[in-house]
Amino acid sequence: MRTSRWLVVTYTVIILLGLLIALPNVLPQSVLQRVPAWLPHEQVSLGLDLRGGSHLVLEVDEADLTKERLQSLLQDARRVLREKGIQPKAVVRSQNQIVVTLADASQSDAAVTELKTLANPISTGLSAGQADLDVTANGATITVGFSRAGIAANVDNAVQQSLEVIRQRVDQVGVSEPTIQRIGANRVLVQLPGAQDPSRLRELLGSTAKMSFHMLAPNNAPGPGVTMLKDDEGNSYPVLDRVEISGDRLSDARVSFDPNTREPIVSFRFDSAGATRFAEITRQNVGNPFAIVLDNKVLSAPVIREPITGGSGQISGSFSADSATTLAAMLRAGALPAKLTVIEERTVGADLGADAIKMGIYSGLVGFALVALFIFVLYGTWGILANIALLIHTILTFSALTLVGATLTLPGIAGVVLGIGLAVDANVLINERIREETRKGKGAFAAIDTGFNRAYSTIIDGNMTALIAAAILFFFGSGPVRGFAVTMALGLIISMFTSVAFVRVAMIEITRRRKFKVLNIRPLIPFSPYDKHIEFMKARFFGVTVSALLSIASVVLFIHPGLNYGVDFRGGIQMAVKTQGAADLAKFREGLDSLGLGEITLQSFGDKNSILVRAQRQEGGEEAQTAAVTKLKAEVAKIDPTATVEGTDVIGPKVSGELAWAGILSVVIASFAMLIYIWVRFEWPFAVGAIVTLVLDVTKAIGFFAITGLDFNLTAIAAILTLVGYSVNDKVVVYDRMRENMRLYKSMPLREIIDKSINETLARSLYTNATAFLALVPMAIWGGSAVSSFAIPMVFGILVAGASSIFIAAPILLFLGDWRRRHAKAAPATDEAVEIIPPEQGRPRKSAS
Repeated sequence: MRTSRWLVVTYTVIILLGLLIALPNVLPQSVLQRVPAWLPHEQVSLGLDLRGGSHLVLEVDEADLTKERLQSLLQDARRVLREKGIQPKAVVRSQNQIVVTLADASQSDAAVTELKTLANPISTGLSAGQADLDVTANGATITVGFSRAGIAANVDNAVQQSLEVIRQRVDQVGVSEPTIQRIGANRVLVQLPGAQDPSRLRELLGSTAKMSFHMLAPNNAPGPGVTMLKDDEGNSYPVLDRVEISGDRLSDARVSFDPNTREPIVSFRFDSAGATRFAEITRQNVGNPFAIVLDNKVLSAPVIREPITGGSGQISGSFSADSATTLAAMLRAGALPAKLTVIEERTVGADLGADAIKMGIYSGLVGFALVALFIFVLYGTWGILANIALLIHTILTFSALTLVGATLTLPGIAGVVLGIGLAVDANVLINERIREETRKGKGAFAAIDTGFNRAYSTIIDGNMTALIAAAILFFFGSGPVRGFAVTMALGLIISMFTSVAFVRVAMIEITRRRKFKVLNIRPLIPFSPYDKHIEFMKARFFGVTVSALLSIASVVLFIHPGLNYGVDFRGGIQMAVKTQGAADLAKFREGLDSLGLGEITLQSFGDKNSILVRAQRQEGGEEAQTAAVTKLKAEVAKIDPTATVEGTDVIGPKVSGELAWAGILSVVIASFAMLIYIWVRFEWPFAVGAIVTLVLDVTKAIGFFAITGLDFNLTAIAAILTLVGYSVNDKVVVYDRMRENMRLYKSMPLREIIDKSINETLARSLYTNATAFLALVPMAIWGGSAVSSFAIPMVFGILVAGASSIFIAAPILLFLGDWRRRHAKAAPATDEAVEIIPPEQGRPRKSAS
């Protein structure tokens, strides 16, 4: 039995290229700079949870955008009617439309024709070519408003413009390596690495920065066309609605200092057209006050002493150096087309990020070492080959992450570690199959060939179910959860090469060169769970009863005391605080409760020096959240001057509701997807057995969260979905052996087939669960708070999934098989038994009882 030389060369090239691409990730920057330019230099980019920084999700305020567009539409409607000599009684804005009342109803058709000229064709999407306005007439009354497609087009254009404005603003303040991208229909994601002040970021990115110049009403008299606006000190001004000159005429804005008071001021300059208009306005209004308005707030309202013909001016006020710099940056970058609301904000300190990297690397290395040691003990010298395959698997995973430009997060490291555990599953299946064929008396090459062929379909089925879970995680997840899904999926795909293709070629070459007649894969420590004849089905009623009782108890715990929902699902403010000494929770609780911010909860995590502070969502929009965060930070510093805030999360109710719904939906969709896959690959009793067992496994995991009080957040959803994939993977291996035995022993009773199949796969089940357990235990112990909601329940879930495959999934299959037999006997056409046969065998076959 020979392997193609070209195949060996191809595999060698793939591994060497993977090593070259992954190598820059372990080289210091000083060494990487000296590497020749023709060699790879790209590194896996680190997520904010590993390097520190701020993550904001901003949403275009559709109501504010529509209001702004309607205000412009109102003025345009008056203009076109006036130009055509059509005299309306009134042109007013009513909610989300313009209402035109004509003095002469006979002019209605002409007015509609002119108003339709204000519409613009939609340029993209399914509504391309349609007008963005709806104009309808009812006698002398005409209504003009944006169509749904028009509003969607306005939002789309606003997001596109906002991306560019945000990018310019971020560039103006000098943030390196920012990530600015569109997510969904009306949202923008901004990630800024490094130490950033969240309140300043909110001001920089959330402010529309629409500056305009208005005259004040004569004699300060309010009335039609006049809006009362306030300044920072609470003073009110009657500002004329008519814009004399808009901020888009600004060509530059810089920070300078008043020569007399040395206070920061913002100097601005108009473009040529703006300078001409500004000179005209000031010339006509000498002695009159005018207002400089920014986002409906009066910055200043000086009196025009003389015409200003130089095209420049200045804005003074109670600016700090930072606020003046931010305002100048926003004015230089231009105004946002619509108000952006910060609906999600996460900040991670650089120190916390460095600790996360250290914990992730240490726990990952320890997990890898434990798995490698276990495999070596399990398979002796052949275990060395499996461990080499695992090492290549890890290297190729990092090279793939580098090539696809993925961002590595702490949950992503957990995904790599879990991928190692799942990759071992393929090695275990193959080695156990080869052992089995050897015990049947087959020679070395025959055992390798048959072992790989029979293990292949099981590996495919197991990996497909896990890939379904990863795909659902990626589709419905966000941020770190997506990073976990990507690393897990890449790990599963790469394992098909390292654990199947590479190991097969290597085993054949070693066997050929060493001229082995028989392939003996012996453990270092004698342990033989083979050839057992345990009658597992005798304990089926006990197993199902215990599982049902535990699941019922879990549902009760879910209702009361319930889950410890994280800020992802509840919304509000969450702050990670680190103290030099042991944190005094009572002292912190007393001080923070005095702030009047509503319900505040404190929780220790990680060690005695770390506490998690949660505050409810504050009333009053984004400014209220920023003010609350500032208050919390000030009070923390007051209570314990040694304390540092290492991370802050601010989640709005809209985002938390969406995350909760997406989490529930993803678990349901993943379960149904696996149900369909197993139904197609096996038969409906197998699918029903797997899903019922899955429901019982998931409810126990929920109960585990309830009884331990672990944070139930996005990472917890990732754990549940991974558990879904792992649990079904475990069932598939047992089911695959049952299907195989049903073909071989057509007259054997179903109960005996099930017991025989479980005994034959018992070694694989024990070994695979042990390797996954060993891979995740270090992450559960040392991984830190960022992955505790994933690793700890996964360790519990592995134990539950292993037991349920034997004591739940198999008994359910037996119950369904017995029901089919009784149903078949009751049929008048025959009194013969019906067996469960895979779909490729055709319809269920009949055999004599």
